[in-house]
Amino acid sequence: MSSSTIASRLKIHRDGPEFSRLVWGAFRIANNRETSEIASIARTVDTCLDAGITTIDHADIYGGYRVEALFGEMLATRPDLRNRIELVTKCGIALTGPARPEHRVKHYNSTADHIRRSLENSLRNLKVDHVDLLLLHRPDPLLDAAEVAEVLEALVAEGKTRAVGVSNYTPSQFSMLQSKLTIPLMANQIELSVTHTAPLYDGTLDACVNYGIVPMAWSPLGGGRLFDREKGNPQLVDLLTSLAEHYGMPGPGTMALAWLLRLPSKPLPIIGSTDPERVTALARATEIEFDLQDWFQVLEVASGRPVP
Repeated sequence: MSSSTIASRLKIHRDGPEFSRLVWGAFRIANNRETSEIASIARTVDTCLDAGITTIDHADIYGGYRVEALFGEMLATRPDLRNRIELVTKCGIALTGPARPEHRVKHYNSTADHIRRSLENSLRNLKVDHVDLLLLHRPDPLLDAAEVAEVLEALVAEGKTRAVGVSNYTPSQFSMLQSKLTIPLMANQIELSVTHTAPLYDGTLDACVNYGIVPMAWSPLGGGRLFDREKGNPQLVDLLTSLAEHYGMPGPGTMALAWLLRLPSKPLPIIGSTDPERVTALARATEIEFDLQDWFQVLEVASGRPVP
C-alpha cells in the first residue's frame, strides 16, 4: 500500500495557469430546481474549495445555455470566490432549442466571429472579465485553422482568456491547429476513465506529454457506467471496492480517480457531482498513489485481459 500523496495543484503548461488536480464540472447545476438554487451552487463551490478543488469547468451550451448564467448569478452574490477559482469554458457546438431558435440542426461553428461572440457572451453570463482557459469543444470538419488561430491569439492578447486549448481532439487535429498558432495550445479535454482507456493507446496522452500539456479527463467515472452492475463490469466494481478498503478510501469512485491520477501525463479528472458529501469523498483521490501492481490489476479487470 502506497501512502504517497499526489500534488494537489500543477501548471497545465510551463507558460500556463495553475489548476487543481481535480476539477469540478458545473454542467449539472441546471438539472433541477434544487441544484440550480444560488445557495446550492455556492455551497457546492465552498465544498470544492475546502477539498482543494479550485478549477471549475463550464461550456456555453451546458444546461441548454443556462449553466454559465446561473453560476454568474452565484458569483454576483459571492464576489469573494472569483479570486479563489480558475474558470474554464468551451465553445463551438451549436445546439437546437428554445435558447437558440435560429439553429435548425445541431452543428459546429468554429468561425472567428462565433468563437469571439461565444466567449464574450460567456464572460457576460459568468459576470467576469476573463476566463483562465478557453477550449474549442469539438473537432470541426469545416474549421479554418488559420482563421481560428488568429482569433484565439487575439482573445489571449486582449486578456479575455489566459490560455486556449481544445477538447476531444486527436493528436493529428491538435498538431494541425498548433502549427498555425504562435502561442501554445495548453489543454486537450478528452474522455478518459478506467472504462474508456483508448487514449492510453491511440497516441492522445503521448501527444499531451510531447506538447508539455496536461489532459483534462471528462467522464472520469464512465458517466456512472462504472457502478452499473448489470450493464457494466461487476468484477471491476468489486475490485475497486476492495482496493478502497485496502487504501482506506471512501469507495470505488475515489479509487477510479486515483487510478487516473497515477498516469504520467497527469490528467485532471472533471467530477460533476452536486452532492457536497460525494465531492468531499472523491477529492480524497489525491491522498494516495496506486501501487504499481494494483494499478495493472485494475487495467486487466477493466479490459478483460492481461497486458500482452
